Amino acid sequence: QVQVVESGGGLVQAGGSLRLSCAASGRTFSTSLMGWFRQAPGKEREFVAAISWSGADTTYEDSVTGRFTISRDNAKNTVYLQMNSLKAEDTAVYYCAAKHWTGYNSVAVTTAAIYDYWGQGTQVTVSS
Repeated sequence: QVQVVESGGGLVQAGGSLRLSCAASGRTFSTSLMGWFRQAPGKEREFVAAISWSGADTTYEDSVTGRFTISRDNAKNTVYLQMNSLKAEDTAVYYCAAKHWTGYNSVAVTTAAIYDYWGQGTQVTVSS
C-alpha cells in the first residue's frame, strides 16, 4: 500500500515557477513508477510527466517539455515537479500517482488507468 500527498501548489504569475512535491509512504516507493497528472475545470485529467523507479527514464507531455522537470529522491520517498515558465493554461489541480512497477513503457506511463495510488491533488493557479 502506498499513500501519496502532494504539496507546493499556489498562485503564481505567468512566467513564474513552482515546485510541487509528492511525499509517499510505504516500503515500495523506491520500486514504484511515479507520475504527475493535472485536471483543469471542465476538462479531463491529463498526463503531465512520469519517472521510472530508478529515475533513469522520464516522459513528458508535449506542452510541458522544456519547461517542467520531474525528479525523485528515493531516500526521502519524494518525487518533485519543477515547473518553470508557467502559463495560464497550466492552471489545474495537479495529482501525484504511483504504481509499484520496475518496468517502464513511455506510452503506458501516460495512461492514468495504470496507476494504483493517487493523492488528493494540489491547486496551481497561474495568473496572466
